[in-house]
Amino acid sequence: MNEQVGGPCAVVIVAAGSGQRLGHGIPKARVPLGGEPMLAHAIRGVVKAGIATQICIAVPQDDAAMVEICHQLAAESGAGPDMVWNVVDGGTDRSDSVRAALAVIDSGVGTVLVHDAARPLTPSGVFDRVVAALRDGAKAVIPALAVADTIKTVTPAELPATGAGVEKVSGTPVRHLLRAVQTPQGFELDTLRRAHAYALTLDAAAAAQITDDAMLVEAIGEDVYVVQGSTHSLKITTPMDLLLGEAMLQGPLRPRWVEG
Repeated sequence: MNEQVGGPCAVVIVAAGSGQRLGHGIPKARVPLGGEPMLAHAIRGVVKAGIATQICIAVPQDDAAMVEICHQLAAESGAGPDMVWNVVDGGTDRSDSVRAALAVIDSGVGTVLVHDAARPLTPSGVFDRVVAALRDGAKAVIPALAVADTIKTVTPAELPATGAGVEKVSGTPVRHLLRAVQTPQGFELDTLRRAHAYALTLDAAAAAQITDDAMLVEAIGEDVYVVQGSTHSLKITTPMDLLLGEAMLQGPLRPRWVEG
């Protein structure tokens, strides 16, 4: 286990998503990937990284199958008796699920990483880079990749023949300044808790605009640092993503061997 400034590190795995866009009719984290639930790959990735003294998994409420998967993986993990495992009921949105997990983090923990079960193939190197930045004194750290595509901002529009449903370009951000953000996102525990306390003061419209924990930390005025992500940290959301994930698990370049 890696020693870390600020005390032991916990990892929260958010696994409460519905997975409707995958079309399997079961929660996303239970969708098979390489013959095993997506969650199994995510948990093993965290254990392999060796950075956590506590792992807390937020699962859909009343999902006994997901709870059983967590317990089996805890027993099989080989992480040792000092590893603390928790399974909590997730909420109706991501922020609720993270808050439920934060509520059970041990008092001695100084830093926490928040990871998505939907990024089950994240290599250990990404965890290491996030933890290293926290060790250097950052209160918030996210892994990210440079954006390859040109990005446009748009506004609703209408054309005489086409009608509504089209959009008009309103701007083009400078591409070299853009980053596609991944997980795990790392935080000083007290900072993340302050950010989530702030989130509870937001009205529904403002809360709906929050898409990750780093946005909450930005909102309370803290700096968020960026480290290199990985092309293997694919977020599996659609059937095409699932096909790509299956392909990544085959052959000599699979993430268990080589980090992209």
